[in-house]
Amino acid sequence: MIGSAELRGLLPHRHPMLLLDRVEELKAGERLVARKAVTNNEPWYADLPQDTPPDGYRYPEVLLTESWCQAAGVLATWDQPNPDVLSGRVMLFGGVSDVRFERPVLPGDVVVHHVRVLRVLPDTMIFEGEALVDGERVMTVERATLAFRPATALTEAVRAT
Repeated sequence: MIGSAELRGLLPHRHPMLLLDRVEELKAGERLVARKAVTNNEPWYADLPQDTPPDGYRYPEVLLTESWCQAAGVLATWDQPNPDVLSGRVMLFGGVSDVRFERPVLPGDVVVHHVRVLRVLPDTMIFEGEALVDGERVMTVERATLAFRPATALTEAVRAT
């Protein structure tokens, strides 16, 4: 099992945007299973008015997608982690397509992300998978692309603008 401390050594994300709690299974270059527990204590719920109806507590779909993509990022960088985005090879989110949301995720749910490698290219990886709550599919990702670029190329591009 890979816990919070180890995740911080694999991903550049930090609170409140580190959206994984642990990785339960990982077969390098093939697949990964990770968990994210959704709680009422998350910052996106802080400003909800007292009279918010139950469906107002839906976990934001963009954050569910981000959490799944972070799991893909762990799988993508497992053999060569680089949580420092200012050096080495930087992981960039390329895009996601054909994402379907099956039902809302609410506080108290534990989301289980399943990520599978579809294709590996020299500087790009393509994934597929789904997210489940209590064994029920809540999201399907047909394709997600992560690209890798040298940090120096990115920082030079920023300086040029």
